[in-house]
Amino acid sequence: MVYYIKREEGNRHVATVISVTNQKGGVGKTTTAVNLAYFLSKMGKKTLLVDFDPQGNATSGLGIDKQALTGTMADVVLETTTLDNVVVPTAYKNLFLAPTTPLLANTEVQLAQADKRFSRLKTAIEASQAGYDIVIIDSPPSLSLLTVNGLIAAKYVLLPVQAEFYALEGLGQLLETMKLVRKGMNPTLELLGVLPTMIDARTTLSGQVHSEIKKHFPGKVFSTTIPRNIRLAEAPSHGLPVGVYDKFSKGSRAYKSLAKEVMERIS
Repeated sequence: MVYYIKREEGNRHVATVISVTNQKGGVGKTTTAVNLAYFLSKMGKKTLLVDFDPQGNATSGLGIDKQALTGTMADVVLETTTLDNVVVPTAYKNLFLAPTTPLLANTEVQLAQADKRFSRLKTAIEASQAGYDIVIIDSPPSLSLLTVNGLIAAKYVLLPVQAEFYALEGLGQLLETMKLVRKGMNPTLELLGVLPTMIDARTTLSGQVHSEIKKHFPGKVFSTTIPRNIRLAEAPSHGLPVGVYDKFSKGSRAYKSLAKEVMERIS
Protein backbone atom coordinates (compact mmCIF):
# COMPACT_ATOMS: atom_id res chain seq x y z
CA MET A 1 0.00 0.00 0.00
CA VAL A 2 1.29 3.47 -0.84
CA TYR A 3 0.72 6.26 1.66
CA TYR A 4 0.52 9.90 0.61
CA ILE A 5 0.94 12.24 3.56
CA LYS A 6 2.96 15.14 2.21
CA ARG A 7 0.81 18.18 1.61
CA GLU A 8 1.90 21.12 -0.49
CA GLU A 9 0.91 24.72 0.02
CA GLY A 10 2.22 26.52 -3.03
CA ASN A 11 5.73 25.15 -3.39
CA ARG A 12 6.22 24.60 0.34
CA HIS A 13 6.12 21.15 1.91
CA VAL A 14 3.79 20.88 4.92
CA ALA A 15 4.20 18.14 7.53
CA THR A 16 1.29 16.26 9.08
CA VAL A 17 1.24 17.37 12.73
CA ILE A 18 -0.19 15.11 15.45
CA SER A 19 -0.54 16.24 19.07
CA VAL A 20 -0.53 13.41 21.61
CA THR A 21 -2.69 14.94 24.32
CA ASN A 22 -4.42 14.09 27.57
CA GLN A 23 -4.74 16.44 30.52
CA LYS A 24 -4.44 13.47 32.88
CA GLY A 25 -0.96 12.19 33.70
CA GLY A 26 0.11 8.57 33.80
CA VAL A 27 -1.94 7.43 30.81
CA GLY A 28 0.96 6.46 28.54
CA LYS A 29 1.09 9.77 26.67
CA THR A 30 4.88 10.10 26.40
CA THR A 31 5.31 6.36 25.87
CA THR A 32 2.89 6.67 22.96
CA ALA A 33 4.58 9.76 21.50
CA VAL A 34 8.06 8.22 21.61
CA ASN A 35 7.13 4.79 20.28
CA LEU A 36 4.73 6.02 17.62
CA ALA A 37 7.42 8.42 16.35
CA TYR A 38 9.96 5.59 16.31
CA PHE A 39 7.78 3.20 14.33
CA LEU A 40 6.69 5.89 11.87
CA SER A 41 10.37 6.59 11.22
CA LYS A 42 10.91 2.85 10.71
CA MET A 43 8.24 3.04 8.00
CA GLY A 44 10.47 5.48 6.14
CA LYS A 45 8.73 8.70 7.25
CA LYS A 46 10.99 11.59 8.22
CA THR A 47 9.63 12.16 11.70
CA LEU A 48 10.16 14.93 14.24
CA LEU A 49 9.21 14.34 17.87
CA VAL A 50 8.64 17.65 19.66
CA ASP A 51 9.06 17.22 23.41
CA PHE A 52 6.65 19.90 24.63
CA ASP A 53 6.19 18.56 28.15
CA PRO A 54 8.43 20.40 30.69
CA GLN A 55 9.18 17.07 32.38
CA GLY A 56 11.30 16.27 29.33
CA ASN A 57 10.61 12.53 29.49
CA ALA A 58 10.50 12.12 25.70
CA THR A 59 13.99 13.64 25.55
CA SER A 60 15.46 11.24 28.11
CA GLY A 61 13.38 8.40 26.68
CA LEU A 62 15.33 8.68 23.43
CA GLY A 63 18.65 8.67 25.25
CA ILE A 64 19.45 12.37 24.78
CA ASP A 65 21.73 13.96 27.40
CA LYS A 66 19.90 17.07 28.61
CA GLN A 67 23.09 18.54 30.06
CA ALA A 68 24.70 18.60 26.62
CA LEU A 69 21.89 20.54 24.94
CA THR A 70 22.67 23.99 23.58
CA GLY A 71 19.06 24.85 22.73
CA THR A 72 15.63 23.55 23.69
CA MET A 73 11.94 24.16 23.01
CA ALA A 74 11.98 26.89 25.67
CA ASP A 75 14.23 28.93 23.37
CA VAL A 76 11.95 28.23 20.40
CA VAL A 77 8.79 29.31 22.24
CA LEU A 78 10.49 32.52 23.38
CA GLU A 79 11.59 33.09 19.76
CA THR A 80 15.28 33.42 20.61
CA THR A 81 16.08 30.71 18.07
CA THR A 82 14.38 28.56 15.44
CA LEU A 83 13.04 25.03 15.68
CA ASP A 84 15.61 23.79 13.16
CA ASN A 85 18.41 25.13 15.38
CA VAL A 86 17.42 23.04 18.40
CA VAL A 87 16.51 19.77 16.65
CA VAL A 88 18.96 16.95 17.30
CA PRO A 89 19.30 13.67 15.40
CA THR A 90 18.60 10.47 17.31
CA ALA A 91 20.33 7.13 16.98
CA TYR A 92 17.61 6.06 14.54
CA LYS A 93 17.29 6.80 10.84
CA ASN A 94 14.51 9.30 9.96
CA LEU A 95 13.82 10.15 13.63
CA PHE A 96 14.65 13.62 14.98
CA LEU A 97 13.95 15.26 18.35
CA ALA A 98 13.20 18.82 19.42
CA PRO A 99 14.33 18.43 23.05
CA THR A 100 13.04 19.94 26.28
CA THR A 101 14.21 20.53 29.85
CA PRO A 102 12.20 21.77 32.85
CA LEU A 103 13.05 25.33 31.75
CA LEU A 104 10.05 25.07 29.43
CA ALA A 105 7.75 25.42 32.45
CA ASN A 106 9.09 28.93 33.04
CA THR A 107 8.08 30.09 29.58
CA GLU A 108 4.37 30.02 30.42
CA VAL A 109 4.80 32.90 32.84
CA GLN A 110 6.85 34.83 30.30
CA LEU A 111 4.33 34.11 27.54
CA ALA A 112 1.24 35.06 29.55
CA GLN A 113 1.09 38.59 28.12
CA ALA A 114 3.18 37.98 24.99
CA ASP A 115 2.08 38.68 21.46
CA LYS A 116 0.77 35.63 19.56
CA ARG A 117 1.33 33.48 22.65
CA PHE A 118 -1.08 30.75 21.50
CA SER A 119 0.53 30.17 18.11
CA ARG A 120 4.26 30.17 18.90
CA LEU A 121 4.62 26.42 18.25
CA LYS A 122 2.59 26.53 15.05
CA THR A 123 4.74 29.38 13.72
CA ALA A 124 7.94 27.52 14.61
CA ILE A 125 6.86 24.28 12.90
CA GLU A 126 5.68 26.09 9.78
CA ALA A 127 9.02 27.94 9.54
CA SER A 128 11.01 24.68 9.54
CA GLN A 129 13.01 24.00 6.39
CA ALA A 130 13.76 20.37 7.25
CA GLY A 131 10.96 18.77 5.23
CA TYR A 132 9.50 16.44 7.85
CA ASP A 133 6.72 14.09 6.81
CA ILE A 134 5.23 13.85 10.29
CA VAL A 135 5.60 15.92 13.47
CA ILE A 136 4.54 14.32 16.77
CA ILE A 137 3.99 16.70 19.70
CA ASP A 138 4.23 15.28 23.21
CA SER A 139 2.01 17.76 25.06
CA PRO A 140 1.96 18.38 28.84
CA PRO A 141 -0.58 16.54 31.04
CA SER A 142 -2.63 19.70 31.63
CA LEU A 143 -4.80 22.23 29.82
CA SER A 144 -2.03 24.82 29.85
CA LEU A 145 -0.83 27.47 27.44
CA LEU A 146 1.65 24.90 26.12
CA THR A 147 -1.12 22.36 25.49
CA VAL A 148 -3.19 24.94 23.62
CA ASN A 149 -0.11 25.76 21.53
CA GLY A 150 0.07 22.07 20.64
CA LEU A 151 -3.60 21.96 19.63
CA ILE A 152 -3.28 25.06 17.47
CA ALA A 153 -0.17 23.66 15.76
CA ALA A 154 -1.73 20.27 15.03
CA LYS A 155 -3.90 18.82 12.30
CA TYR A 156 -4.80 15.85 14.48
CA VAL A 157 -5.12 14.95 18.16
CA LEU A 158 -4.28 11.44 19.34
CA LEU A 159 -5.86 10.80 22.72
CA PRO A 160 -4.43 8.02 24.92
CA VAL A 161 -6.95 6.84 27.53
CA GLN A 162 -6.05 4.49 30.34
CA ALA A 163 -8.23 1.43 30.96
CA GLU A 164 -9.51 2.46 34.39
CA PHE A 165 -12.83 3.86 35.60
CA TYR A 166 -11.59 7.41 36.19
CA ALA A 167 -10.13 7.58 32.68
CA LEU A 168 -13.08 9.43 31.16
CA GLU A 169 -13.24 12.04 33.91
CA GLY A 170 -12.05 15.40 32.73
CA LEU A 171 -12.05 14.46 29.05
CA GLY A 172 -15.11 16.66 28.54
CA GLN A 173 -12.99 19.69 29.40
CA LEU A 174 -10.32 18.67 26.90
CA LEU A 175 -12.90 18.11 24.17
CA GLU A 176 -14.43 21.51 24.94
CA THR A 177 -10.97 23.09 24.62
CA MET A 178 -10.54 21.39 21.25
CA LYS A 179 -13.92 22.79 20.18
CA LEU A 180 -12.86 26.31 21.18
CA VAL A 181 -9.56 25.92 19.32
CA ARG A 182 -11.47 24.83 16.20
CA LYS A 183 -13.78 27.84 16.48
CA GLY A 184 -10.96 30.28 17.07
CA MET A 185 -7.52 29.53 15.61
CA ASN A 186 -7.46 26.05 14.08
CA PRO A 187 -10.68 25.11 12.23
CA THR A 188 -9.13 21.98 10.69
CA LEU A 189 -8.24 20.30 14.01
CA GLU A 190 -9.53 16.71 14.15
CA LEU A 191 -9.57 13.89 16.67
CA LEU A 192 -7.42 11.29 14.92
CA GLY A 193 -8.36 8.60 17.37
CA VAL A 194 -8.64 7.42 20.95
CA LEU A 195 -6.00 4.91 22.06
CA PRO A 196 -6.84 2.55 24.94
CA THR A 197 -3.69 2.06 27.03
CA MET A 198 -2.57 -0.16 29.90
CA ILE A 199 -5.03 -2.87 28.91
CA ASP A 200 -4.85 -6.03 31.03
CA ALA A 201 -6.65 -8.75 29.11
CA ARG A 202 -6.79 -10.92 32.24
CA THR A 203 -9.22 -8.58 34.00
CA THR A 204 -12.88 -7.86 33.30
CA LEU A 205 -12.25 -4.22 34.31
CA SER A 206 -10.14 -3.52 31.22
CA GLY A 207 -12.81 -4.97 28.99
CA GLN A 208 -15.56 -2.93 30.66
CA VAL A 209 -13.62 0.33 30.40
CA HIS A 210 -12.69 -0.42 26.79
CA SER A 211 -16.42 -0.81 26.03
CA GLU A 212 -17.16 2.50 27.77
CA ILE A 213 -14.49 4.26 25.72
CA LYS A 214 -16.08 2.93 22.52
CA LYS A 215 -19.48 4.22 23.65
CA HIS A 216 -18.11 7.69 24.33
CA PHE A 217 -16.13 7.89 21.08
CA PRO A 218 -18.05 5.89 18.44
CA GLY A 219 -15.94 5.23 15.36
CA LYS A 220 -12.91 6.99 16.82
CA VAL A 221 -11.29 4.27 18.93
CA PHE A 222 -8.21 2.65 17.41
CA SER A 223 -8.40 -1.09 16.78
CA THR A 224 -4.95 -1.30 18.36
CA THR A 225 -4.81 -1.34 22.15
CA ILE A 226 -1.67 -0.93 24.26
CA PRO A 227 -1.20 -3.65 26.87
CA ARG A 228 0.30 -3.41 30.32
CA ASN A 229 3.81 -4.61 29.52
CA ILE A 230 6.95 -4.65 31.63
CA ARG A 231 9.15 -3.99 28.58
CA LEU A 232 7.26 -0.75 27.88
CA ALA A 233 7.93 0.33 31.47
CA GLU A 234 11.62 -0.61 31.35
CA ALA A 235 12.56 0.85 27.96
CA PRO A 236 12.61 4.59 28.95
CA SER A 237 15.06 3.96 31.79
CA HIS A 238 17.49 2.68 29.14
CA GLY A 239 16.83 5.65 26.85
CA LEU A 240 15.39 3.37 24.18
CA PRO A 241 12.11 3.00 22.26
CA VAL A 242 10.50 -0.33 23.06
CA GLY A 243 11.07 -1.42 19.46
CA VAL A 244 14.80 -1.28 20.12
CA TYR A 245 14.74 -2.47 23.72
CA ASP A 246 12.68 -5.59 22.94
CA LYS A 247 11.24 -5.68 19.45
CA PHE A 248 9.43 -8.97 20.11
CA SER A 249 7.56 -7.75 23.20
CA LYS A 250 3.78 -7.24 23.25
CA GLY A 251 4.32 -3.51 23.73
CA SER A 252 6.56 -3.27 20.69
CA ARG A 253 4.13 -5.20 18.50
CA ALA A 254 1.26 -2.98 19.69
CA TYR A 255 3.01 0.29 18.80
CA LYS A 256 4.10 -1.08 15.45
CA SER A 257 0.44 -1.89 14.77
CA LEU A 258 -0.60 1.59 15.94
CA ALA A 259 1.84 3.25 13.54
CA LYS A 260 0.28 1.36 10.63
CA GLU A 261 -3.21 2.32 11.76
CA VAL A 262 -2.23 5.98 12.13
CA MET A 263 -0.83 5.99 8.59
CA GLU A 264 -4.09 4.55 7.27
CA ARG A 265 -6.11 7.25 9.04
CA ILE A 266 -4.03 10.22 7.88
CA SER A 267 -3.61 9.06 4.28
